[in-house]
Amino acid sequence: MEYSVQLTFREEWVDGRLAYGLPGDDTPPFLILTAGQQIWMPDSFFQNEKQAHKHDIDKPNVLIRIHRDGLILYSVRISMVLSCPMHLQYYPMDVQTCLIDLASYAYTTNDIEYQWKKDKPVQLKNGLHSSLPSFQLNNVYTDLCTSKTNTGTYSCLRTILELRRQFSYYLLQLYIPSTMLVIVSWVSFWLDRGAVPARVTLGVTTLLTMTTQASGINAKLPPVSYTKAIDVWIGACLTFIFGALLEFAWVTYISSRSFYKRKKICSSRNSLLVETRQALIIPNTVVANFTEQPTDEVEMGLTDAPDVWVRHQNNGKTVTEVNGLLNHTNDGSGELIIIDSKHKNRRYVLWNNFKNLRLVRWARRRLDVDDNAKRADLISRVMFPTLFLIFNFIYWTKYSQYHVPAAI
Repeated sequence: MEYSVQLTFREEWVDGRLAYGLPGDDTPPFLILTAGQQIWMPDSFFQNEKQAHKHDIDKPNVLIRIHRDGLILYSVRISMVLSCPMHLQYYPMDVQTCLIDLASYAYTTNDIEYQWKKDKPVQLKNGLHSSLPSFQLNNVYTDLCTSKTNTGTYSCLRTILELRRQFSYYLLQLYIPSTMLVIVSWVSFWLDRGAVPARVTLGVTTLLTMTTQASGINAKLPPVSYTKAIDVWIGACLTFIFGALLEFAWVTYISSRSFYKRKKICSSRNSLLVETRQALIIPNTVVANFTEQPTDEVEMGLTDAPDVWVRHQNNGKTVTEVNGLLNHTNDGSGELIIIDSKHKNRRYVLWNNFKNLRLVRWARRRLDVDDNAKRADLISRVMFPTLFLIFNFIYWTKYSQYHVPAAI
């Protein structure tokens, strides 16, 4: 990564050979060298500079001022492109530190030693903190970066720029639109499962729109080997939108399966036995009410009811025999009910008691348990927004904490 900067670079040094005048004489306090006059100057260079040029319009923007005591001021206006290694784990909520390193190319610390000016070593233009298009300049620090190489030890000065990325652009261009796309994808949960064109079009359109938006954002970033905050957000939004599309496929599947299952049951009405979840019964069978035990306890063998119920006709009435207990009804049909033994399990009894709770009964009525396809839509209406809210809480808690990487 890189950034461009335009600055006025100033440095001062003392060269006794250029001192002039005597104390108390009328010589000017300083002299300004004109173009073409050459003196010795430090070989300063910027270590992390990639491109640079001096400004020459309409005259070279260079100032060389020599004072009477030999103090020399050198000032030049420069535009540079500098390298700035950035850490994008928290992008676009990141805080970056960019450096400007100044050192001598050939002279070691035995010849030249750079020092910062004690009073305001770095002067900033008014309004610079908030005038950058993508960043806000939080602070500017100065430090030393003296380095030791095979050819010697070289003095170095470092300027540290702390830049905080402007988040408002990404909030308006990415986060709010992507959130709206996720919410729009949930509209399919309220559409009838028979509206296949509407639900498919809604899911595919939101998915493609989110993909296009993600591609536009990532096109502006360099490829990195780690996951960025914006990757997590885009990936989660794509997952929720794709999940809504898969939910419709699942609803369509279970709806078709239930339809063919009911059709199969209806076609076998004339058979001897019809298999259900709880028993094998003869068609048109109605469970009798027993006077010896309450109906809700005996029904379908939830307590100590027998495994086999036998009904047979006796003088125009139906006599139901359950382990020796007889019940006479006016129903003239004979029937045989074989209860599945799993419903006498203690665990099933506990589950049945749980289902009889008021809150559970209300939820079961709302979920319309007799229609699995509709129940899937009703569950998705609650589950998807809840999971998205949980994700938002975790995401903003983690990535809203800015971590300023230390300058190397």
